[in-house]
Amino acid sequence: MRQALRQLISDFLSAIFFFAVYSLTGSIFAGTAIAIAIGAAQFIHLKRARRAIEPMQWMSLGLVLVLGAATLVAQNPRFMMLKPSFIHFAIAAVMMRRGWMTRYLPAIVHEHVPETAIIGAGYGWAGLMVALGAINLVLATQSDIRIWGWFISFGAIGAKLAAFLLQYAVFRTIVRRKLRRTRVDSARMPAPASAGP
Repeated sequence: MRQALRQLISDFLSAIFFFAVYSLTGSIFAGTAIAIAIGAAQFIHLKRARRAIEPMQWMSLGLVLVLGAATLVAQNPRFMMLKPSFIHFAIAAVMMRRGWMTRYLPAIVHEHVPETAIIGAGYGWAGLMVALGAINLVLATQSDIRIWGWFISFGAIGAKLAAFLLQYAVFRTIVRRKLRRTRVDSARMPAPASAGP
């Protein structure tokens, strides 16, 4: 799960830097250039580290290049501001696959948390991604760039962090209760009778 969270933050890094540079300089060119440079640097880092490049990473690079070019041609920052919506919607589509979360969970969760809870949490994450994508879409097209920047830098990341912590607390509580119940049940079992001489 941490890996998925880290990937989400990585996907929004170029948008966050775009906002920061654009806000500080007022230059669409500078903001877009830094966003494209960060997207390319992330890609080059993965290539040099000989890591597999996932489809989402290809999509993220493609979006930053295409939307960055559109931003420069139109001299309108809203194109770059749309990138997080595309990312959120794509991630939501992947998360709609039943049981997607299974590979990210430790064995103890698989042993003690009901499958329905794991699947429900996965769909909950998909819903969160759709909601964040929709909010970003509205903010990117209708609001001031400062509001959008706050949402991308703090709101969206904060919502994911809160969801992660909530899921962790719920799953941990379920695991602890099951382990406690197992210990109590084991203590109640009569000791085996010892064989006499």
